[in-house]
Amino acid sequence: MISDAPEGYMEDSRGRFVRAEHVSDYDKLKDDTVKNIFGHALRVQQEIKDFKTDTMGDVYALMEVAAEKYDAKLGGKKGNVSILSFDGRQKIQIAVNETLTFDERLQIAKELVDECLIEWTQDSRTEIKTLVTSAFEVDKQGNISTAKVMSLLKLEINDAKWQRAMKALNESLSVLCSKKYIRFYQRDNHDEKWQGIPLDIAAL
Repeated sequence: MISDAPEGYMEDSRGRFVRAEHVSDYDKLKDDTVKNIFGHALRVQQEIKDFKTDTMGDVYALMEVAAEKYDAKLGGKKGNVSILSFDGRQKIQIAVNETLTFDERLQIAKELVDECLIEWTQDSRTEIKTLVTSAFEVDKQGNISTAKVMSLLKLEINDAKWQRAMKALNESLSVLCSKKYIRFYQRDNHDEKWQGIPLDIAAL
């Protein structure tokens, strides 16, 4: 961000223009140090962005080659993929993390589930009741756990009302956003565990 201070002036933290001659040498040195490091950080950030774009492009281009080899065609959104070097010591992994959300039909599903719980009062499905009840619990921010709610879809319960509830639950689900991550792993020998290569400054 470039300051619009007039020539011979420096802008302070309050947005005021101060004559440079009234700014101490130490403050000038500190200002130069911060701006030089920050400028470098922005360049590194852009390099990482370009690296991510190039890496994904190369990996998906490889997938296209593989698809052509088997006379197949890749269509739609590309998902998770891992590729290894020929010696099996280096691995590149692209992971897609989707943020899911529910619409108003979630409430309909909950009402149907509640009715099922009432009808099952005399039944012996205690463990299922506990699981179902906890799935719709909210945290301190008033949010429900998407993972817990989604776990209900895996339950095989032969009950017409329950199945209607799961249909409403499934149809209430949509992808709010998705984010792709690239991870790099290496190992010295084939029988060793993969070691991640951190690109996070805090992890270096």
